[in-house]
Parts: sequence; C-alpha cells; structure tokens
Amino acid sequence: MIIDIPDEYDSKFRFILVAAERAKQLQNGYPPMIDEKSPKPAYIAIREAQQGLITWEILEEADEDALEAEYDGREDY
Repeated sequence: MIIDIPDEYDSKFRFILVAAERAKQLQNGYPPMIDEKSPKPAYIAIREAQQGLITWEILEEADEDALEAEYDGREDY
C-alpha cells in the first residue's frame, strides 16, 4: 500500500504516530469517522489521517512534564 502523506504532517514518522494512536482508539471501541469497508483499525486510521480528520498537536516540554506529574499521583495508572 502506498500512502500519500498530507502536507500538514511534518514527517512520515509523525503521520504514522498519529495514525497508530487513532488505531488504538478504534481498537478500544471508538467509532470510526469514515465509512470504510475494511474492518482493520490501522487501515481506517490511516485513511482518517489522510483526510485530515484527526486533530493533533505537538506538546511543549513543559506540557509533557505537567502530564507526567499528573500521572505520578494516580493509583490506577
């Protein structure tokens, strides 16, 4: 399968990371945002990412530290 990476992604690696996270969501029961014949979550996630349906952002280091601190205090983590 040849994948066209949209210009909004700064690298192929970021595109794959975004699609992989979305595939995990689909596997955990989140509904797909597109009608697709394939039942495979990875394929659906790639198509959603290509169509620009997945929002994402790059966290600054301070944001990452705050998220880690939040998880450090959780017992269910």
